[in-house]
Amino acid sequence: MDELLRELSAEKEHITETLDALQQALEREEKTVVELAGIAAFLQNTYNGMENILKRILKFKAVPTPVSESFHKDLLGISVSNRIISLELSKKFDEYRAFRHFFIHGYGIMLDKELLMPLAENLPGIWKEFESELDALIESMKK
Repeated sequence: MDELLRELSAEKEHITETLDALQQALEREEKTVVELAGIAAFLQNTYNGMENILKRILKFKAVPTPVSESFHKDLLGISVSNRIISLELSKKFDEYRAFRHFFIHGYGIMLDKELLMPLAENLPGIWKEFESELDALIESMKK
């Protein structure tokens, strides 16, 4: 359990630093393609970090992670069925999962500010919700 807690702590620290950088990017007045690409990278990094946390917990619980083309979607489903995150939170993750796919397979010059900004502005709240569910899970695992 100690190793899992160390891994989660390190991942949480990286996510917190990334969210701080995201906030700085959001505060910039000008949102050129460069700023939008930075914001997009921070979104993808944060979502990836949250997935890493889910994978680490599943590994700790000896729950196999999916190996499929729909890995990221399946990861959320397995995390819900193993009571790591709530169904409500997994539904909120869907937008970020879809964005992650676009970011990995698309081009930064294709970013749509009108679609990107709500995701960026809502991400800190999603993180807080995830962190709260994660903390409750860790407490229950300690018992």
